[in-house]
Amino acid sequence: MKNAVFILFLIVTNNVYAQLGSIKTFDFLNLSPSARVTALGGYAAALSDGDINMMVINPALIDSLSINQIAINHNFHLADVSHGLVSYGFLLDKLKLNVGIGVNYVSYGDFRRFDFRDNELGSFGANEIALNIAMSKTFRQRMRIGSNIKFIQSSFDTYQSNAIGLDLGLYYYKPENRTSWAFVIKNIGLQLSSYGGIKESLPLDVHIGYSKQLEHLPFRLIISAHSLNNWQLNGVDNLSSDPIFVNQEPSDRSGFANFTDNLFRHLVFGGELMIGKNGIFRLRIGYDHQRNKELSTTAFRSLSGFSFGFGVKVKKITFDYGFGSYHLAGGVNHLSMMMRLNELYNKL
Repeated sequence: MKNAVFILFLIVTNNVYAQLGSIKTFDFLNLSPSARVTALGGYAAALSDGDINMMVINPALIDSLSINQIAINHNFHLADVSHGLVSYGFLLDKLKLNVGIGVNYVSYGDFRRFDFRDNELGSFGANEIALNIAMSKTFRQRMRIGSNIKFIQSSFDTYQSNAIGLDLGLYYYKPENRTSWAFVIKNIGLQLSSYGGIKESLPLDVHIGYSKQLEHLPFRLIISAHSLNNWQLNGVDNLSSDPIFVNQEPSDRSGFANFTDNLFRHLVFGGELMIGKNGIFRLRIGYDHQRNKELSTTAFRSLSGFSFGFGVKVKKITFDYGFGSYHLAGGVNHLSMMMRLNELYNKL
């Protein structure tokens, strides 16, 4: 099945627009941490409502509702790649700090090893992991600042690398109109040891977020602008001039069309409809314009860049599902489970 998917991918990418290359390492740090975020398009930096998983998106989102909360997330990614996050929130009462601890990981599966004569020599694995220690502090009731320090390790067969990273976040909430804003700088840091002696940069990302809950409708609008430290997202300026499987961006567009397309590649739109008392059931949808442009094909229509999902609270446990469409070859299925330990103990 994996071979069939790979062959399909090679066929259709002959008509895929060029994607931006990367000279960064540890790109898994920017994967969606939870099913909820996946369903909303992959970003939600200004969404703070007691979800401990959001510490990975913006450490300033850890709030008092996240205390004693534990979450388990697993993402069934493409080609047998799996990714997940386990997180827990607690309070440092004396310092009045909301704290979150989380471990996110990615496994790339098993690979077969061969020598130059095509003799099989067994198999090897590849995986990456990051320990997150995040904290936030509230100022003047409306604003929180947060930081997240990350200890990162990756292993590819006999090659290993380690790094340390830092996220800085700001969150501001205006209760009179149910509006919030956020500013985040992710993955500040450096590689402590490299795979082959050449050190690489962490995938730095600067983004802002906006969230608005409508007054007369139980619907929350979420808008995020990412990669603000790298304005030019369309085109292939940083790729080889002779890409093999991809076509160049259309060269006959006007300057305004190029500007508009590039602007929207920075934007991710999400929406969450809350149904029932206290939003016990939620429907979610998202759209990532950059993913749509980079992974759509000219020969076939697809839902690349679109995402959707739902969440439901059963007694004291919240279950979430999110699906993100990447390509005609497939998408990702994300599952999450979240509960507050003190409520669970009281129930038992």
